[in-house]
Amino acid sequence: MKELSLLSLICSCFHTQPHPNTIYQYGDMEVKQLDKRASGQSFEVILKSPSDLSPESPVLSSPPKKRDLSLEELQKRLEAAEERRKNQEAQVLKQLAEKREHEREVLHKALEENNNFSRLAEEKLNYKMELSKEIREAHLAALRERLREKELHAAEVRRNKEQREEISG
Repeated sequence: MKELSLLSLICSCFHTQPHPNTIYQYGDMEVKQLDKRASGQSFEVILKSPSDLSPESPVLSSPPKKRDLSLEELQKRLEAAEERRKNQEAQVLKQLAEKREHEREVLHKALEENNNFSRLAEEKLNYKMELSKEIREAHLAALRERLREKELHAAEVRRNKEQREEISG
């Protein structure tokens, strides 16, 4: 039987003519083409259990044998590992420093905005208080003026009354 790649298998799904081979082998899968339907082709995929794998299939090989390393090679590897560790630690410290600097900038900006808001709110409140004070003082001045005019009018009415009493008198 012929082995096809998965891409060939997918492409064969779109091909309108049936392939002469109806069973395909791909690794530990067996794909059987079922009878053609009006909506397209259909396939049955059968997975083989690990015990069913043929001896032809690649067997997982054991890890490669480690060769004996010399003291110099081990020392070089240790130094390289130490250097990588130091570089990684420096990178982490750099990132932390950048993060802290960013946090300081954000905090500084927030404090500055808060101070600006407080200053603007205080200025607005002072303006309103001044305006209220001016309005109150103007109202009191108007009341005093009306009171003075009433007193003048009352004094004039009294004078006129006294003059009538002297004339009629």
